[in-house]
Amino acid sequence: MFEKERDKYLNRHGFEGMHLKAVLFDMDGVLFDSMKNHSEAWHIAMTKMGFHFPKSEAYMHEGRTGSGTINIVTQRELNRDATEEEKEQIYKIKSDIFNSLHDVEPMPGAMDLLNKLKTDHVTPILVTGSAQKTLINRLNLHFPNTFVPELMVTAYDVKYGKPNPEPYLIGKRKGNLELYEGIVIENAPLGIESASNAGFFTVAVNTGPLEDRILIDSGADLLFHSMQELADHWEALRKCLQQ
Repeated sequence: MFEKERDKYLNRHGFEGMHLKAVLFDMDGVLFDSMKNHSEAWHIAMTKMGFHFPKSEAYMHEGRTGSGTINIVTQRELNRDATEEEKEQIYKIKSDIFNSLHDVEPMPGAMDLLNKLKTDHVTPILVTGSAQKTLINRLNLHFPNTFVPELMVTAYDVKYGKPNPEPYLIGKRKGNLELYEGIVIENAPLGIESASNAGFFTVAVNTGPLEDRILIDSGADLLFHSMQELADHWEALRKCLQQ
C-alpha cells in the first residue's frame, strides 16, 4: 500500500530495506492538540512587546526553539538579534500565557497508535523543540509507561534545534538506531525538514491549518490528515516498513 513511497526513500538513500524498530514523535500537534494554545500565546506575547506576529505565523515556526523564533522576529523588525534578556523576558511572557490557557488534550488517535506500537514492540522516542515543562510532564499523565526520559530530546538537549537535523540525529543516537530502523512523525514544516535532512523516512500528519503541499515540499515521504488516520493505517505501514 505504501511501497511506492518506501521505495523512493530507499533509492534516495541507497538502503536495501527497512527494519522498523522505533518511531520518533514530535509532540505539539502530534501527541497533543496544543498548537492553538501555542499560537495564541506567541501572538499575545509578541504583541505585548510591540512586534507583529499573527497567530498563523506560529505554525510556520513550530518546532523551532523559542530563542530561535524570537531572534527571527527581532531580526525582521529591529534588524538585530535579540539579547539574552529579551529572549528570557519574551519567552517567560509566552510561557505564562500558554500555562494560563485551557488544558491541552491528547491528539485524537495518538493513544491508539502508541498502543499499537507497544503491541508490535516498536519503541517510541520523543523529539520536541518544546521547553514547556508542564506539557512534557503531561506525557506521563496521558501516555503512562510509554515515554522514558533517556529516549526524549527537548529544547534543553540541542544547540541548533529544528529545522537543523540535530534533534533527530540526537534521537537516533539515543535510540541506538540506524536510519533505516526508525521513522519520524511530524506535523510542522520545520520538523519535517529536520527529520528529512537527518535522513529519516518522514510521515507528515497535517493537524493544523497549513496546506498539504507545504508539508510535502518540506520533505515528507508520506502524509496523513490526522493521527487517527495514521493509526488506522498503521498495520499496513508497519508491514511495508519491515520488509
